[in-house]
Amino acid sequence: MRQNKAVSTTFPRTNKKTLGYNLKQVEEFLESTRQAYDQNDAAAQLSAADIRHTAFAMAKGGYSPVHVDAALERLEDAFAARERDRAAKAHGEQAWIDQARSTAQVLINRLGRPAGHRFDRTSFLTTGYHRGDVDRFSAKLVKYFQDGHPVTVDDVRTIVFRPQRGGYREAQVDLVLDSVVDVMLAVR
Repeated sequence: MRQNKAVSTTFPRTNKKTLGYNLKQVEEFLESTRQAYDQNDAAAQLSAADIRHTAFAMAKGGYSPVHVDAALERLEDAFAARERDRAAKAHGEQAWIDQARSTAQVLINRLGRPAGHRFDRTSFLTTGYHRGDVDRFSAKLVKYFQDGHPVTVDDVRTIVFRPQRGGYREAQVDLVLDSVVDVMLAVR
């Protein structure tokens, strides 16, 4: 007897009039992550950074973005832990820690620049991230790296900056924040 494929209930869904993540794209991505993780092969094509940069099309009645994003964060953490373990086995724990410290120092140098000069700015006619918001968060991150000030990976992942004409270039700020997440996951 042939069974009909049941509608997936991997995540809660939005109502039919509300946008959520495309069901098929989410399911296909989750299947690819399962396969990549189950391969337990250093040559696997999927990394924690790939998971962090994953995006899905929006569709009415799709999966709840909050629930999917939370699952992606857990997947990123799992892949990062495995990447850390592999690198430590291949090159030694101290080499992994030294690399994380080196990257952290580069980040401290960038984030510790004078307020208003930490990142390139957009033109006055274009919006970017609010300089004051970014500068305050940058100072908080410097305290995290230098003094152990409490900041979580989720704080970095979920930070939102107001828009500002002539603000900091979003792509540049986002790249640095991605590197902060990488270092934080490396030393967990």
